[in-house]
Amino acid sequence: MKIEKFTLPAINPYKANQLKAEQTEQKAKMKTDKLEISSEAKQLSEMSSFTVARNERVQELKAQVKAGTYEVNPEQLASNLAKYFKR
Repeated sequence: MKIEKFTLPAINPYKANQLKAEQTEQKAKMKTDKLEISSEAKQLSEMSSFTVARNERVQELKAQVKAGTYEVNPEQLASNLAKYFKR
């Protein structure tokens, strides 16, 4: 049996690793998402005067409940419930 010299093609393992890293970077660049927010959406996200007034009212009610001075008007509550369920 004759054994001949077995030669491998010249492979630089560092170059192979560098190529793999470059390929993954290119794939990452291709998969990026973009988000664009319209000016209308930006306006909607800003606090309106209604939101500010509502937050103030909520804080007042929280303070009344905490102090024990909050009272429910039963007639108004019943009226609001009736309006809600008649829809």
